Amino acid sequence: MIRFIRRYPLSLLVIAAILFLSLFNPPKTRLDSISFIDKIAHVCMYGGLEIVIWFEYLRHHTALNPIRMVLLGIIAPIALGGAMELAQALLTENRSGDWMDLIADAVGVMAGAAVGYLAIRHFILPKE
Repeated sequence: MIRFIRRYPLSLLVIAAILFLSLFNPPKTRLDSISFIDKIAHVCMYGGLEIVIWFEYLRHHTALNPIRMVLLGIIAPIALGGAMELAQALLTENRSGDWMDLIADAVGVMAGAAVGYLAIRHFILPKE
């Protein structure tokens, strides 16, 4: 477990931020008038998480383990999104669970996986 924490500190930090942002009572802002701003925020949060996961994974591994990345890099973040929607519905009074938010989370994960793998693997990390 300590090894995992040392290899993925940024991913864990982003997950902690997502947990907080998913459960706190957001203030009203002028951005609330933008159509689908909530869905855009979900895509950005989970896409950003996915990019950070790929960055940390590719930084520490020379070979790609597709099963591990599908399970921990794609399915786990989508499951986190589902768990956060359930937590919003069951544990908060000011938030509600929404299937469209879960779909936005999954879109963010898939977009982040594509960007994370392609950009980080080919442009950011040194070629071996």
